[in-house]
This record gives sequence, structure tokens and C-alpha cells, in this order.
Amino acid sequence: MTPVIVLTTVGTTFDVQPLALQLVEQGVAACVNVIPQIHSVYRWKGKIENDSEQLLLIKTVEERLPDLRATLFAMHPYEVPEFVVIQIDDLS
Repeated sequence: MTPVIVLTTVGTTFDVQPLALQLVEQGVAACVNVIPQIHSVYRWKGKIENDSEQLLLIKTVEERLPDLRATLFAMHPYEVPEFVVIQIDDLS
């Protein structure tokens, strides 16, 4: 199994606990770390946006990505959720 980390962001008012718990209980994530306060600058619908967000670091394996994506997209508050997959070269 190939380990990966999935990154996604949500708004600061979104309660991440139910989402994180569902991902771990369902077995599609081994762990979800929440970084509660980040600042994001991005283009959305032709405008530059500046927002405070929460960053989720979701630890999983490549084989579980399709199920993780389905659950995350079903529960995510954004119209188009960020879903960035980072390959892990080494871990302990």
C-alpha cells in the first residue's frame, strides 16, 4: 500500500469534527490533522479572494483515495472542494 496525504481546506466556521470522524470511522483515513487557521489567496469565478480557512491533512493510502474522495465531496461545504494528493517517500 502506498501512503499519501490529501490536503483540503474548509471555512473557519465549518465544524470539521463530523467530517474527520467519518473519514476515520469509515476506514478511508488513518488520521486527520486540522490546522485551524490559515490564510488563502486564490482566484474564484474571476475574482481574487482572500479568506481565512482551516487546512485538513488527511493521511491514507492510495488504494482508499476513491472512497475518501466520495465521502469528502459528499460532506464538504464548498461547491468545488480542494483535493490535493501528495505522495510520501518515507515515513515512520
